[in-house]
Amino acid sequence: MMFTLTSAAAQQIQQAAADSGAEGLVLRVAARRVPDGSIDYGMGFDDINDGDTALEIEDVHVVIAPQHLDLLEDTVLDFVELEPGQFHFIFSNQQSAFETTSAGGCGSGSSGGGGCGSCGSKQGGGCH
Repeated sequence: MMFTLTSAAAQQIQQAAADSGAEGLVLRVAARRVPDGSIDYGMGFDDINDGDTALEIEDVHVVIAPQHLDLLEDTVLDFVELEPGQFHFIFSNQQSAFETTSAGGCGSGSSGGGGCGSCGSKQGGGCH
């Protein structure tokens, strides 16, 4: 499993966990293929479930459910400035021709915005 996150993403996730009172939770990352062939990514704070793959990357505890492992292989989560003063989480998947999609939450599309929150988050996320 080669899912990774950058130090910039890790710092923002840790700050969001502190701001939202989610320090005791892990970051759940998910992905699904949509009908046009692209991949929608999502993330949010959650508890660990049986069968999850647990990773510790840059001092962030990350879990991935078994059904999402293949799509998250060779994916990097980053936190970048897309426009002056506008920072967003982006997922970059090396398998899909360097396709980069903003995190929109599980099943909510990839319409920019970034953020931690969907994916069944226990605390509502809030990685803005």
